[in-house]
Amino acid sequence: MTIQIGDRIPEVTLKRIREGMETLDTHALFDGRKAVLFAVPGAFTPTCSARHLPGYVEHFADFRRRGIDVFCMAVNDPFVMKAWGESQQVPDGLQLLSDGNGDFARALGLEMDASSSGMGMRSRRFALYVDDGVVRATFIEEPGKFEVSSAQYVLEHLPS
Repeated sequence: MTIQIGDRIPEVTLKRIREGMETLDTHALFDGRKAVLFAVPGAFTPTCSARHLPGYVEHFADFRRRGIDVFCMAVNDPFVMKAWGESQQVPDGLQLLSDGNGDFARALGLEMDASSSGMGMRSRRFALYVDDGVVRATFIEEPGKFEVSSAQYVLEHLPS
């Protein structure tokens, strides 16, 4: 079942590389803060690299001015996410999270089978606005689309 407005973020562990490999609990990440989590089907893929992540890099300060943390997630390993962030000049504070086995995408009900493209199971493209661990808005793309999960669209449609 797909995550809905009013649902609590499921508890799953994710990975991130900063000074070293870190294991992060989703409840610790999202409890007590306002955040936008956006997900891409894959680091270094065309739309993700040319439009999705760059939009959040460009508008990162706009989210921060509103007191909103920004997280990007993909079903890629943490080493790929780190390299992608470096290649995209991701600012400090915009956190790239690895859902390497797709556990979080599955728990959110937002996994997709990209086997026909040789990519296996991945996350659908989406954004969620989360306040204190509870989903307050969902921006879930139809397959093959990039419209409602863009940084600009999310900023314009955040709940008051």
